[in-house]
Amino acid sequence: MAKTQLNVRVDEGTARAARERALERGMSVNRYIEELVRQDTGEAGHTFVESAADFMRQYEAVFAEEFGADLEGRREGRH
Repeated sequence: MAKTQLNVRVDEGTARAARERALERGMSVNRYIEELVRQDTGEAGHTFVESAADFMRQYEAVFAEEFGADLEGRREGRH
């Protein structure tokens, strides 16, 4: 999807809050703002799935280390 640049002026407190929240979520301020707009326009479900997928990609190694054998068995039909 093509991207369009927007320049937005906000007060320093709002800018600081946006930077902090984006950092907490491990994303850029641009992506954070984009997701807020998507949520506001009804794309919250898509955003949730996208965020969950990002989370799983980021922590895949941790889950594999902790639950690897259990998850493999369940995927193959063994419980």
